[in-house]
Amino acid sequence: MDKSLPADINAERATLGSILLDRDAIIPVAPWLASDYFYLEKHGLVFNAQVACYNRRVPPDLVNVTDELRRKDQLEVVGGVQYLLELSNSVPTSVHVEYYARIVERTALLRRLIIAGGKIAALGYDETQELEAALDQAESELFAVSQRRTADGFIHIGAVVDSFFEQISQMQERGGEVVGLKTGFTDFDKLTGGLQRSDLLILAARPATGKTSLALNIAYNAAKESEACVAIFSLEMSRDQLMQRILATETGVDMQKLRTGQIRDSDLQLLTEALGKLSTMSIYIDDSPGASIMDVRSKCRRLQAEAGIDLIIIDYLQLMQGGGKRDGNRVQEISEISRGLKALAREINVPVIALSQLSRAVESRTTHVPMLSDLRESGCLTGDTQIYLPDQGHYVRIDQLVGQPGFNVLALNQATWKLESRPVSNAFTTGTKPVFKLLTKLGRSIRATANHKFLTIDGWQRLDQLHQTSQIAISQAIAHELGSTSQPTAIEWETIISIEPDGVEPVYDLTVDTLHNFVANNIIVHNSIEQDADIVMFIYREELYDPETDKKGIAEIHLAKHRNGPTGIVPLRFFRSTTKFSNLETYRQPEGY
Repeated sequence: MDKSLPADINAERATLGSILLDRDAIIPVAPWLASDYFYLEKHGLVFNAQVACYNRRVPPDLVNVTDELRRKDQLEVVGGVQYLLELSNSVPTSVHVEYYARIVERTALLRRLIIAGGKIAALGYDETQELEAALDQAESELFAVSQRRTADGFIHIGAVVDSFFEQISQMQERGGEVVGLKTGFTDFDKLTGGLQRSDLLILAARPATGKTSLALNIAYNAAKESEACVAIFSLEMSRDQLMQRILATETGVDMQKLRTGQIRDSDLQLLTEALGKLSTMSIYIDDSPGASIMDVRSKCRRLQAEAGIDLIIIDYLQLMQGGGKRDGNRVQEISEISRGLKALAREINVPVIALSQLSRAVESRTTHVPMLSDLRESGCLTGDTQIYLPDQGHYVRIDQLVGQPGFNVLALNQATWKLESRPVSNAFTTGTKPVFKLLTKLGRSIRATANHKFLTIDGWQRLDQLHQTSQIAISQAIAHELGSTSQPTAIEWETIISIEPDGVEPVYDLTVDTLHNFVANNIIVHNSIEQDADIVMFIYREELYDPETDKKGIAEIHLAKHRNGPTGIVPLRFFRSTTKFSNLETYRQPEGY
């Protein structure tokens, strides 16, 4: 055994022996003890066999574990039945199984710390890497150790089954109650099940609609009602401005009075009591301007280690900076940020709410209700656009794919510059819009909206930013004619010769996970920040567009995308003077809901 690495073989033997002695000994250690915590490989194999028995609800005793190892052709690897007998005889009782297992865990984490230290030292010697990227990677290595997670590799489905069974049992005990973090908005929590761990939620609206206020209301409700720890990154407002909004929500004192200081004695008493309550809540505010995704990730890791985190709020997405070099390609940078926020949600294992601005397209339509296309960075394509389906080996019009699940398209992996087959999770129409026809030197063409993005030599650019002589990426096939059954595998560059207005038509788009682009008419087109989100929701207030509406004081929360559940509309009451949102049912139930 390598003396330089911490290990306690006796504790490993005692842990396994205790489980062989008593069928219930595995129960307190199964949720957190992992097979790779064992220093000896054969001990990890024995523990895996014990867990497999446990998941099948059979006793992990000598007979069943022997049978499990034999079926996996691992019995002789671990030393045969004789070694299993030695393990069961290594302890007189199973009472101390958790104590032994904690020793196994501690030595495993010390080994991981040593390994992480070696990786961090290597980062320090690598002068080719950007400093911020190196620091982020170093923090990630340490955080992985402190969170007691495996940094990489597979996990057996048995462990997932065990964890999921525990979740089902908890939900059954709660009798249908909200299982996620409660927002304080009853209908929203019923629709979503509350804010779920590792989910990325995009909350988008036009300016002055109330998205910051809604996010703060959620943060306040979660901290007050569920005693949640909330981290708020405010890239637009100062901490004092946020405090004004939170105080207005809690006390009902007009925002304008808080700004100007025109506060009555009765209001002062309310404010004093509210400040006392707020001081005890676990709300942490960072108002550093221009924060990058690396900054946010680093600060969240530290706060997680110090206080634990239940919810992260980012206000707002377009003000963040990416982690790499700035090359003027803001479209690609926003996509990197949204992917980074989803990765953060999974790493910290908490919901992340990212606020986002909607495009001006909302204002130009007859109906001002927001749609996914208003959030998208890529625009839309006409219905006659040809999409190559690699599994079928032929092209299909995009309008014929609407509502069709379970098919793959080609997408460009910019790490390898190769085209790969990727699944489509959504194919949908985005309304009727003005379109333009783009024509290339070799005769390729595509009809798209002005805001659709194309991959150029200078990065992703909108259609209305392109010009004659711009070069865009096209798929390189054995035969270049559209309709060929030869599957494209790589790209080449082709010059644009014209971009002309081409009428008003229904337009469509696809949701392609991971790579955020797809091949249309053999041209590489971009996807959206919506890709990474588990939930996309919009705020719509009809009174902003129709002063005579009977829905004054009503804000509708439109769930336009819900990856793991239903979509729908949640009406809320909105108090303009205090920017407070509240459940509507306590006031009135308007028609149409």
